[in-house]
Amino acid sequence: MFSIDQNGQRQFTGGHEDWQSAALMADCCQQFNQDVEEELVADDLRSCYNCRQRRWTASSFTCTGQVTL
Repeated sequence: MFSIDQNGQRQFTGGHEDWQSAALMADCCQQFNQDVEEELVADDLRSCYNCRQRRWTASSFTCTGQVTL
């Protein structure tokens, strides 16, 4: 659900409104860190959209968390 953008950052391919995929990705992520209450946008608390490691872009967001295998 992530691609590498022109800056070498991991960009979420679901855009701004793929609520289900963002929640599924966060469930599997060991780097998830819930953002402060004012920044929460998704109903599911554990969602990439609610993570401190996401940085919004015009079309989606990038993830600044480290990739763990």
